[in-house]
Amino acid sequence: MALPNSNFKNFIPTIWSARLLANLDKSLVALQMVNRDYEGEIQAYGDTVKINQLGNITIKDYDGTDIDDPEEIDSKQQTLTIDQAKYFNFAVKDVDRAQSNVNLLDGSMQRAGYNLADVIDQDVFDVAATGAGIKVGTASSPQEVFKDTAYDLLVDLGVKLDEKNVPKAGRKIVLPPWYLGLLAKDPRFTKDMNILASGVVEGARVGRFQLLESNNLKTGAGGLVHIPAGTNQAISFANQIVETEAYRPEKNFSDAVKGLSVWGRKVIQKDTLADFIVKQGTSQAGGTGTETGN
Repeated sequence: MALPNSNFKNFIPTIWSARLLANLDKSLVALQMVNRDYEGEIQAYGDTVKINQLGNITIKDYDGTDIDDPEEIDSKQQTLTIDQAKYFNFAVKDVDRAQSNVNLLDGSMQRAGYNLADVIDQDVFDVAATGAGIKVGTASSPQEVFKDTAYDLLVDLGVKLDEKNVPKAGRKIVLPPWYLGLLAKDPRFTKDMNILASGVVEGARVGRFQLLESNNLKTGAGGLVHIPAGTNQAISFANQIVETEAYRPEKNFSDAVKGLSVWGRKVIQKDTLADFIVKQGTSQAGGTGTETGN
């Protein structure tokens, strides 16, 4: 449907939306810690997705006689609600001209995408810290990390996940920059570390974890940091850019573009996700073990 103002006759909403999503994906470190299995099932803010999880199936002995009646399998249902919504709204001198100018279009949408990514990153990491079923360290007694203990603490954390039967395949951990700096001082850690724009630390793996870096982890008083570790089956995430349109603001002579992003996120399998609560040590006192909180 054509827009009423002639300045918008060539405006193509799908082009702007596609560019926004591409920039968002490049910036979001937290998306690498989630699954997006239900993304296509949402359309708008307030939508819900029902997620079923089957219970265990009993294995029984067979002695050649009649077998028992079929077992009724328990199941539990969780709801992923699209309860988060953020919008962007910025002015351009001429929408037609902006759309034909690739540099201007990319620059403005990349800026909007980055700022949305920053908000979503912090939101997902906050949910991860709150919903994790495995707690290592506590807010009142976080694990102090030193250059001589940083490596061993990750190995110990990997063992803790082994003990909880967390799948070994696809394990990831997101570290603050200072933690990676301490790891780099340990001779056991690779000297070929390369941190990509996506936050992935290339050529480095400790305690079966793929390493990622972020400045958006949940923090607390005294330098406390909540480090998420586990598989992407723990958190389900769904996001849509549901509206993108051009319009003419009444109170100025510019054209403008606005868009709405909605998302939902939830810890679905809390026992595959650890909240590793740490702070950077200020002296070399302290052990190398992990402390398990409640």
